[in-house]
Amino acid sequence: MILDHTSVEKPQQQGPDAWHLRVGHDICGDVQQALNHEWLVTNGLGGYAAGSICGATTRSYHGLLVAALQPPVARTVFVSKVDEEITLPGGEVLKLGVNEYHDKVVDPQGYQYLQEVVLDGDVPCFRYRLTDQLELVKRVWMEYGQNTTYIQYTLEGAGDEIADENLTLTLVPFCLSRDYHASTQGSDDWHFIVDSQHNRCRIRAYNEAPVYHLIAGPSAFFSPTGLWYWRVLHRRESERGLLDQEDVYQPGIFRMPITTGMRVTFVLSAEQNLPSDLGGPRHEELVTAALVRHQRRVRQLLSVAERTMDNLEERDPVLARLVVAADQFIVARPNYAQAKASRQPLRLAPDRKTIIAGYPWFTDWGRDSMISLPGLLLATGRYSEARGLLKAFASYTHEGLIPNRFPDQGEHPEYNTIDATLWMFHALGLYLQATDDWSLLKELFPVLQEIIVRHEQGTLFNIGMDATDGLLHGGTDGVQLTWMDAKVDGWVVTPRRGKPVEINALWYAALTKMEAWAVRLSTDASHYSQLRTLVRQHFARRFWYAEGGYLYDVVDVDGNAGQTDASLRPNQLFAVSLCRDLLSGGQCASILQQVEQHLLTPLGLRSLSPTDPAYHQHFSGNRWQRDSAYHQGTVWQWLLGPFIDVHLRVHKDRDQLRTLLLTALDQLWQNCLGTISEVAEPEPPYVVGGCVAQAWSVAEFLRCWLLLQEK
Repeated sequence: MILDHTSVEKPQQQGPDAWHLRVGHDICGDVQQALNHEWLVTNGLGGYAAGSICGATTRSYHGLLVAALQPPVARTVFVSKVDEEITLPGGEVLKLGVNEYHDKVVDPQGYQYLQEVVLDGDVPCFRYRLTDQLELVKRVWMEYGQNTTYIQYTLEGAGDEIADENLTLTLVPFCLSRDYHASTQGSDDWHFIVDSQHNRCRIRAYNEAPVYHLIAGPSAFFSPTGLWYWRVLHRRESERGLLDQEDVYQPGIFRMPITTGMRVTFVLSAEQNLPSDLGGPRHEELVTAALVRHQRRVRQLLSVAERTMDNLEERDPVLARLVVAADQFIVARPNYAQAKASRQPLRLAPDRKTIIAGYPWFTDWGRDSMISLPGLLLATGRYSEARGLLKAFASYTHEGLIPNRFPDQGEHPEYNTIDATLWMFHALGLYLQATDDWSLLKELFPVLQEIIVRHEQGTLFNIGMDATDGLLHGGTDGVQLTWMDAKVDGWVVTPRRGKPVEINALWYAALTKMEAWAVRLSTDASHYSQLRTLVRQHFARRFWYAEGGYLYDVVDVDGNAGQTDASLRPNQLFAVSLCRDLLSGGQCASILQQVEQHLLTPLGLRSLSPTDPAYHQHFSGNRWQRDSAYHQGTVWQWLLGPFIDVHLRVHKDRDQLRTLLLTALDQLWQNCLGTISEVAEPEPPYVVGGCVAQAWSVAEFLRCWLLLQEK
């Protein structure tokens, strides 16, 4: 029986059935709670804007303009935040910003004015109450395909007596110019280079630094200040045992009048070819057009997704929310060589897409991309982008492997993965099932054949097939190859060297597909049939742990024939979810029972049974503490996907699974609004952690939500 989650209450007037996610003043007005809630917007390039809902930067990764200078990498923090001040007609100044400093002092305390935060699509809207009759609404979004952020302010009010009153809005930007993994320590003799013209300025931190722009409307006036704000605290980095203080630079302030019903917009951009009318008389007209483009694109994403689901009679708000969340991870990896040769701007084409593994610190990983592709791209109807992504990763194949990771600064890809390539077969199979695009199979088949050959004969990192049982082995000292890949200062926490269970489930699934695809292409399929049969003959015999009623996690550990690892982990689920004929019905039911009893939590599956001596009760802490617990008990949210697949196969009970998934979806307005995080603590109250937005978490929740809607 699945855990009983009926006692979990959704926040009042909120829930996964609400398209507009709302956080009220009970949270916004409580500084500690407000600092623990975040928001995120992205630009399709790998750049983003993010912060706490009250405005403070609680992470070194936070910023209103974090530009991907070589999409989707080379992320650079240019503007960490902007504080607002409102001068009322009587001269009273209301400071709406929030900053936390090294001594835990919070100043100013603008959270007192913040009434609510609403996520409208993917646009966060912040509502500040200035007086009984006046409110200021702030919206933040990014231009798709550009490193440009818009911050729009609207003054709303009621009553004729205030209609003609002029207020002054002062914007106080805090600037940086650094890699998003780094932190800045300022100096009294270091002043940014600021070229200003009335209502705009061009900034660079030093002569060789990238240039970026701050542009307000024509009624604004920029006054230079050149001040450092010292030792701003990033509390999330404190918790993670990282450098947690930073100095930020204030180049100056922008002042502008604002009246009821008026909209004024501040533009932050690292683009060098901005419209010349920005900052001029047509400034707000151009911004309005940008917002319309943004909203139209969101509507198109929802429309495309809904067309792929015949059983939906009306808009599903949960689906809509997850489709928008999914879009944040799908980014461009432009063809730089082609653009340079043709002297043309970089082109954002469907055939040059990749998937960011997680915000705020991950880039695109092969494993994460292939696991996420079915949920992010196929479930949302984005088939051309799925096609392009599959082709792109296949083109990077090296000695039978696709890349595990593309480094942050665009260096050569890293290939230290045993499963990413096998997940590509799974993703391609689902793509073909959804599209009947057999031309892609024909195009990629030679690469797929070579991959199988290299796995048979042996390739990098001791990855290869054991001819006696057909099973794949892999692993060398100091290298982490499976998804359980934590490594601290040379220590591989979960080495899993030998023959891991999910790797061989993936291997069997790949061979099964190759056999069917060879027949489809009128190619000799006998060799794939022989390999598949060999694996099937030996899989259950080698992996079934009769005493425990589940599968060994690794057999032939460290190359020692017969040595087994009986750790109770979620990896065994893939032998049931990906394969229909490796195990008996009784074995499948027993595996599910053991996983449900020991690993299932309301937010996902523990990575190790609590009964194991190596189990860690906590994930939080410094880097060593976190990485040593990462796959030794920590809950992973994406694993709800295979759990639901297996439970549905064994019990065929959708209602229980909907309850489980709805409980997990409560976090859409907890932590980072509108998205799903990477991991959670393995013990109650299951506090979420890791990346605030994780691709495969969103992907599996979305895929399973649709799966559970089927009749």
